[in-house]
Amino acid sequence: MLVTPTTFGLYDKRLRRELEDAVGTVIYNPHGRPLVSEELQKMLPGCHGFIAGLDRIDGSALESADQLKVIARYGVGVDNIDLKMVAKKKITVTNTPHANSVSVAELTIALMLSLARSIPQAAASVQNGEWPRLQGRLLEHKVIGLIGFGAVGKRVAERLQSWHVSVLAHDPFVDESVGHCLNVRLVELDELIRRSDFVSLHIPALPETRSLVNADFLCRMKPGAYLINTARGEIVDESALLAALDSGHLSGAALDTYEKEPPAIGSRLRQHGRLIATPHCGSHTDGAADSMGWYSLRDCIAVLRGESPAHPVLVPGAVA
Repeated sequence: MLVTPTTFGLYDKRLRRELEDAVGTVIYNPHGRPLVSEELQKMLPGCHGFIAGLDRIDGSALESADQLKVIARYGVGVDNIDLKMVAKKKITVTNTPHANSVSVAELTIALMLSLARSIPQAAASVQNGEWPRLQGRLLEHKVIGLIGFGAVGKRVAERLQSWHVSVLAHDPFVDESVGHCLNVRLVELDELIRRSDFVSLHIPALPETRSLVNADFLCRMKPGAYLINTARGEIVDESALLAALDSGHLSGAALDTYEKEPPAIGSRLRQHGRLIATPHCGSHTDGAADSMGWYSLRDCIAVLRGESPAHPVLVPGAVA
């Protein structure tokens, strides 16, 4: 078994013990970061199961996987997996839906507050010996727009219940009655964009959502509004966002995900004074790591035992 997520078993030590008791040999990630294709090509031969993080699992890596039966994603996205090769080799893929939704929701709200009160700038100023009089904004009475009202979006709305804010959501796959339970009004995308003081993204990276937040989208946002992305970097056209920040049309933005990760050291967006940039850490909490660990472990072992996993990923072209 190959295990590449560096936080697997970091908090709940039972995870590694249970895995090691269940299989013959466990190979852990020696590099402390996601692996690239060339590294996987050397480590996958002979492995029957693979608990995978954000590694680059392309066709070349999978060609070397001579005995692989299952890839259990420690997380949700399968963007980095060559699903055509997976189907060809009849490898089962699983993921861990909802395991990190609370963690990402909490980061989303932390970023809202950080933008509204300029918390990173204030802290940096004091550390530099300054004592600035920064003016912030209340969240109270503001309009929060959630694009995507799945597991994360719902948990953000739940946590805003007592904040005296108006919450709008756009999700064509969610019935209005779902929003009523959380005092959330489901609206068309254009209304959400125009009315929201904070627009927060909670949608997957799909062909129809790539660069959804483009120049036109940003121009339609309320002057002085804020953008938050804790979903997928491909959703935001970063050049258009940079222009909106430069012009002052947006008061600020907070990104936890990027078109390219990590963004270049010299990136103007990364260094922008109106941007809060975090290192794709939405799922980096003890609770999320434990949940992802148990989900991926149980599904990986189930497949190796010839049982059905609880969270299979539908792989196009795979034979049922």
